[in-house]
Amino acid sequence: MSQITISAPEKPAFTTRELVFTAVFAALIAVCSWISIPTAVPFTLQTFAIYCALEFLGGKKGFYAVLVYILLGAVGIPVFSGFSGGLRVIFGTTGGYIIGFLATAAVYWAFEKIPGHEKLYMRLIALVLGTILCYVLGTAWFMYAYAKEVEAIDLNTALAWCVTPFLGSNVLKLALAILISDRLKKYVKI
Repeated sequence: MSQITISAPEKPAFTTRELVFTAVFAALIAVCSWISIPTAVPFTLQTFAIYCALEFLGGKKGFYAVLVYILLGAVGIPVFSGFSGGLRVIFGTTGGYIIGFLATAAVYWAFEKIPGHEKLYMRLIALVLGTILCYVLGTAWFMYAYAKEVEAIDLNTALAWCVTPFLGSNVLKLALAILISDRLKKYVKI
């Protein structure tokens, strides 16, 4: 006589609620990429939205929100800064930073495997390391793409154009994202 085994259905990778929040944050990243703050060196709120997605959703769902955002842009939907989209943007001079956003999310997600990852200092370390990786990937790609399109530049010039002017605003965006996300998590559960 054969034995029949009944097992509980597998838990889905994402609940409907988690999918909705992931999509909302992908849209928020797109909207924030269109918002440009006019300063001496204008900057967008794109990284602010990415930090918010990671802080509010966590590493895995935040990673997928960033991935959805990038895929939407890759197929031509104008979700990148300046209402741009398409592979030409990803392969253009700033494309390394766009891919770097995914690296930032991957670092944050990886940190969630470390005991105590939910502590503020651990979250800060994850976001800072992820941002540094984003800068490294983005600047390396910028130098490569700029050399192909215009002329070769040295690392100091690339850093002066692409990193240094944005350090202060990124620190502010990171701090605000943590503050807002922590407040929001008290009232909204995923």
